[in-house]
Amino acid sequence: QVCNKVLFAAADCTGHGVPGAMVSVVCNNALNRSVREYSLSDPGEILDKTREIVIQEFDKSEEVVNDGMDIALCCLEGNVLSYAGANNPLWVIRDGEILETKANKQPIGKFDNLAPYTTHKIELKKNDSIYIFSDGYPDQFGGVKGKKYKSANFKKLLLSIQKHAMIEQLEMLDKEFENWKGTTEQIDDVCVIGVRI
Repeated sequence: QVCNKVLFAAADCTGHGVPGAMVSVVCNNALNRSVREYSLSDPGEILDKTREIVIQEFDKSEEVVNDGMDIALCCLEGNVLSYAGANNPLWVIRDGEILETKANKQPIGKFDNLAPYTTHKIELKKNDSIYIFSDGYPDQFGGVKGKKYKSANFKKLLLSIQKHAMIEQLEMLDKEFENWKGTTEQIDDVCVIGVRI
């Protein structure tokens, strides 16, 4: 929390095992430095600075690091939500509709044609629900045919549970995920954050 601003994010680092863990540590430290040391609160600026720090850290490594972080970063101040994303979008559900704000299609890390991250501002209304997430839920294999759950199904699911309290939504998301996955192995970390205004 910065003054009267609340920052929250859903982040996911690529890579597995020890190298993946190291990337997570580097990215997390860079995010914290961007906010605390550089006093940034604009999500796009935070992601720009985070990427700069991450690339500097990666350049110190003797090995080539091609991993990075996907993230949806939000700053809530009053009823104004600022958002910037690296591959991870923002969904706001209002009056039975999903308002999607797309992320920049570039990770936090090394990438050809680096561009600044875009900050989007949205005026929220009472009863709006905000969702940010990693790709673990929609990418999970399962169902009768062993296919990916997919974004379209995830949208339908979120729309179908809107009348429930957030704590109940958590249970319903968990149950649906387990039902879909069945005996299939879980392929990725799953992070879904929901906030109701």
